[in-house]
Amino acid sequence: MKKITALIDGSIYSHSVCDHAAWVADREAAAVEIVHVLGRRHMTSSSQNLSGQIGLGARTALLEELAEHDAQRAKLAQKRGRVILDDAKARVAEKGTGEITTLLRHGGVVETVHDIEHATDLIVMGKRGEAADFDKGHLGSNLERVVRASHKPVLVAARAFKPISTVMIAFDAGKTAMRAVEYMAASPVFADTACHLITVGEGSTEASRRLEGAAAILKEAGRTVSTELVDGEPEEVIGKKVDAGEADLLVMGAYGHSRIRTMIIGSTTTATIRACKIPLLLFR
Repeated sequence: MKKITALIDGSIYSHSVCDHAAWVADREAAAVEIVHVLGRRHMTSSSQNLSGQIGLGARTALLEELAEHDAQRAKLAQKRGRVILDDAKARVAEKGTGEITTLLRHGGVVETVHDIEHATDLIVMGKRGEAADFDKGHLGSNLERVVRASHKPVLVAARAFKPISTVMIAFDAGKTAMRAVEYMAASPVFADTACHLITVGEGSTEASRRLEGAAAILKEAGRTVSTELVDGEPEEVIGKKVDAGEADLLVMGAYGHSRIRTMIIGSTTTATIRACKIPLLLFR
């Protein structure tokens, strides 16, 4: 059975993550595993250098008090984590999906994904976490790190779930773009969605040929497909189309052009994720 992993943290995006995971699972008859990770900030007090001018006895007493405080904090964090997971499980169950499990982990989100991704087919997470600012220009650090590190597709949930009937695929003819096209063709999740393939850049005969080749793969799978070749900058062109309501989901490759480009914060992938108000399905 296919499995969807939903990463939640109690932020405003958690409900949306559950809704997106349930939508995929219901259409693919997949199990859902809901994961909440307790990081160091949940478990311990902020570390400080306590050597200073504090006397030995006072320092020892203070360290003992901090240790007790951290133990209590850890217990509360675990209780809160279980509540978050229970609420999320109930929300997914409301959507009528099948098997639902929960997992409470300690450590880092990226490390957790690395440990469990071999047993999952899709990762769903929010754009920003509970520790992030919610301005449009802020991208959650965990999201960017997970997308860069994971070998599985990552579905980035929008602030709220909306029905998905039209999918825009940003196609640059690269390996990740072809992987995205093949995924869309094979997945029952997108059996009744319209697919719009768009290539942004300087038009050429070769670009048109590759675009039509990708469209042929989708058409052979029974998908409704349209294509478009547009001049301009990808993030600007795609952003305008998304803002105009031309798609309910954006599919694109992530950080796939070069090692150097993956280190540029202003790359096309990051800029698009920051600005996009609809969910994104990312491949690397």
